[in-house]
Order: sequence, then structure tokens, then C-alpha cells
Amino acid sequence: MTTTRSGALAPHARRIALLVASAFFMENLDATVIVTALPQMADSFGVNAVDVSIGITAYVLTVAIFIPASGWVADRFGHRSVFSAAIALFTLASILCACSTSLWVFTGARVLQGLAGAMMVPVGRLAVLNNTPKDDLVKAIAYLTWPGLTAPVLGPPIGGFITTYASWHWIFLLNVPLGLIALVLAWRLIPANAGSIVRAQFDTTGFVLCALACLGLLYSLEKIGQDVAAWPFPLALLVAGGVLGGVLFRHCRRHPAPLLRFDNFNVTTYAVTIFGGSVFRAMVSAMPFLLPLMFQLGFGYDAFTSGLLVLTLFAGNIGMKPMTGWVLRNYGFRQSLLASVLILAATVFACAFFTQDTPLFILLPVLLLSGMARSMGFTVYATMAFADIPKDRMTGANTLFSMAQQFAFGLGVAIAAILLRLGETFDSGTGHQLGHFHFAWVVIGILTLLSLVDGMRLPVNAGAAVSGHGKPRAN
Repeated sequence: MTTTRSGALAPHARRIALLVASAFFMENLDATVIVTALPQMADSFGVNAVDVSIGITAYVLTVAIFIPASGWVADRFGHRSVFSAAIALFTLASILCACSTSLWVFTGARVLQGLAGAMMVPVGRLAVLNNTPKDDLVKAIAYLTWPGLTAPVLGPPIGGFITTYASWHWIFLLNVPLGLIALVLAWRLIPANAGSIVRAQFDTTGFVLCALACLGLLYSLEKIGQDVAAWPFPLALLVAGGVLGGVLFRHCRRHPAPLLRFDNFNVTTYAVTIFGGSVFRAMVSAMPFLLPLMFQLGFGYDAFTSGLLVLTLFAGNIGMKPMTGWVLRNYGFRQSLLASVLILAATVFACAFFTQDTPLFILLPVLLLSGMARSMGFTVYATMAFADIPKDRMTGANTLFSMAQQFAFGLGVAIAAILLRLGETFDSGTGHQLGHFHFAWVVIGILTLLSLVDGMRLPVNAGAAVSGHGKPRAN
């Protein structure tokens, strides 16, 4: 991917980046678009609304599991072939989701959809990273970060509109024309030999260990979210997942061509992105899950109205975008990140005081400010991750970053469901459902502040080559 003299991406490269970003948007949108439709889907399947969250968790878990494998597959068979096949499979899985008649059939279709979503990931980000100068990285990454920012907040209002005025089935059927258009564009824009190279033998042991560890961790949290009283078995799964994660780490450190590379943890900016950044992304992903449910189940709003309120987060994202470059140049990664975390945590705590009587002139500015904070923090983490990574280690860094990003999203939704269940447990029979959400917001605010601890170990000049902080401006 080349750049023009003005610093902008070349036209053909920009079209490919936009195509990949659009695919990422469709992938991320389907992770959250069903949030406002959960009560209606629960009625169709004959289960509780919170139980349908397994459809979200199954999707993001499958994406997280197969991202490491997708990088090897894309390099083995070529980006255009893998990307096109992934779009076709995603479209087919969307049809199966719309035709589901039970929760377990729906979950199976979501797993298939997640497998396709994982195969979309390696096509764009690595090509951009390997062919973009460090001082242009903020501009290049912007193409690939907007789907992760906009899709989670656009999903609820889109899902709410479709659910209110049509049927939740159309949430998935709308992917069919979009998928067909993307398939045609992918075949026309992506070079036939892109990414087709000879690689070492696939690390099967590492893949199995990674899959089992992710399953143990997220599935155990999902089960706890369904019934906190039945904790012994899920807790055992959680411990087993942690142990397998340790075995995976040891295996990858010794394997000559490991599935995941952990040697980049000695780069401070990258390590902070993986650890503190995962906590931040998990808490950010919990907000679009909790807000629509609180507005519907706690405030009594319909799906469309609750979705429109969540859209305020999107307005904050868009409003912050033009200021991102200026903020990074003047304050750098460290100060920008710490301020974003503090502001986001403050808005999360504010949600714990919202009731159906809270006026819109208070509620909307809080959501707007929250959207601005999540946008700034998300962009800082996404760009800073690769600021100090050498070119020859970019592939391994990108693979682990992609998996951590998807895992954090699933973790956030699972934690939010658990907190709602815990709120019911501590209810003491009052039956005041809004109080369950208030409890969840307080805990999420505390967890958000944990990412602040990791971010504080960043040096003042962290990633200066990318952010431009401290550089003299040209006259």
C-alpha cells in the first residue's frame, strides 16, 4: 500500500482500505446489532433476554479463536481468495441466523458467522502497517479504527428500528445485499496474489491450546452470567482456561514458528495496549450492551427510542475525530490516554445515577462526552500498539493485537451480563430492575480505572515518532 507525496493514501490503496474497513464494519455491527432486539428474540426463542447474550458472546469468541489461524490461512491461500470466501460464508451464516427457530440453532449460526468474520481480519490492517511510514500511521489507522468505534453504537439504533418497525429477522437478512456487493468489490480491487507466500507449518498445538483457553475463559463467564448461583462448574472452567493460557504462553515462547508471538511484550507501548488496552476495550464494549437494555427494561422505552439515545455515543465519536490529531500532537499518547480513561470512568459512574426521570439535557451530554472519551482512547490504543514495533515483527504483533481486541469485546459483554445477574442476587427481593443496572455501572466504572494503572507506566514521549508530540511544526 503506497502513499502519495501529500501524505494521503494512493487512490487504489485507499479503495482497498475502505473496502476492508467496510467489511470490518459489517463484522463489528453484527456483534452488537441484536442488543436492542434481545427482548423480542427472547420471546421468539422462549428464553430470558439476558440469555440471548450468548449469541453475542459466541460470535466474538469464535472471531477471537480463529483470528490467529486466519493470518496463516490468508498467507497460504492469498488474501483475495480468503477474503472473498469469508464474505460469502458470512452472508450465508446471516441467512441461517434469520431462519433460526431456537436459541441453540441461532448460536450455531452465530459461530459460523464468527468464523467468517475472523477470516476478514488479516486482509487490511497488516498491509497498511507494513506499507505506511511511522509519521503517517495515525492517518492510515483511521481507516481501520472507525468500524470498531461506530459499529457498536450504530448497531443498537439500527437493530431497534428494524425490530420496532419490521422483525428482528431482517437484521440479518440485510447482510445479504451488502455481502454480495462486498464480494464483487473484493474480487475487483484486491490483487490475486496478495499475501500468497510460503510459510512454516501450521502450529496446530498452539491453535488447540488457544481455542481451549478462550473457550474456557469466556464460556465460563457466560455461564456465570446466566446463573451466578451455579458457580462451581463455571469457576472450574475459568481456572482451566487460565491454566491453558499459561501452557499456551510457554508453548509459544519455545516453538520456532508459534501461532502467537509474545516477544513484543518487551515494547512498553505494545504491552500497555494489550493489557491496559484490553481492559479499556472490554469496558467500552459493555456500554452499548447495557445502555439499550437499561433504557428498555429500566426506563420502559421501546427498542427504537433506546437505540436513538445510544446513538449519542456515535455523535461523540464523530465529534472527537477531527480533534484527535491535534490532541496527540500537543499532548502525546500518555496524557491523551490518561485523560480519556478518567473522563470515560466519570461518565460511567454518572450512568449509575440515571433514572427514567433524568432530563435529556443531562443524559445526552453525558453520553456525548462518553462517546468522545471512548473515541480518543480507542484511537490512542489502536495507533500506539504499532508505534515502536519493528517491521519484521509487525505480523506477530498484529495477530495478537487482533485477537486481544476481539477477546476484550466478548469479555466486556460477558462481564456486563454477570453484573446484571449479581445485581439481581443482591436485590434482596425488591424487584427494582433499574437498581441492577446501577450496580453494574458502578463496577464497570471501577474496572475502567484499572486501565489507568497500566497506562501510567508509559513514558512521557511514548510513540512520539507516530503522534508527532514534541516535534517542531513546519512554518
